[in-house]
Amino acid sequence: MRVLKWMASVPIVLIAAVFGITRTADGPIGPLAGGPMKSGELYAGVEPDWSFVRDVREVELQSIDPARSRTTWILDVDGRAFIPCGYMDSTCGRLWKQWPIEAQRDGRAVLRVNGVRYERHMVRVRDPALLAAVVAELARKYVPGLTPAAIESDSLWIFELLPRSEG
Repeated sequence: MRVLKWMASVPIVLIAAVFGITRTADGPIGPLAGGPMKSGELYAGVEPDWSFVRDVREVELQSIDPARSRTTWILDVDGRAFIPCGYMDSTCGRLWKQWPIEAQRDGRAVLRVNGVRYERHMVRVRDPALLAAVVAELARKYVPGLTPAAIESDSLWIFELLPRSEG
């Protein structure tokens, strides 16, 4: 019986150790949320034209409060940067993805693209014309066949990454 208890506790301890390690890591580790991003040059200069992310598949995004990072998709529409978040209409999605809810409370964030960190402010997009353009880019880049119905059902949330001073 002791051996069974010991064997049952090993996976629990390993899972707890992995999550403890990832929460202190310099950014996310694959699909697992990580800690605050420390490495990489902190960008200082004029607002970039975000079209350079057009073919970048994934970036790292860190919220400030709480200081937690994740790997996510990124979109460019007319030189502006956007982060999509799906599955927000389901209870499971809202339990699993807390960062969009946290971003609405405190939109301060750090984005890391190709090793460079950008201080940003995430603002949820609600303008129908802009949302249509972002959904079209999301369909081109990641989800062929996606329609604006995902926005209308509140399943898909879109955040624009503005300069921190504009947030």
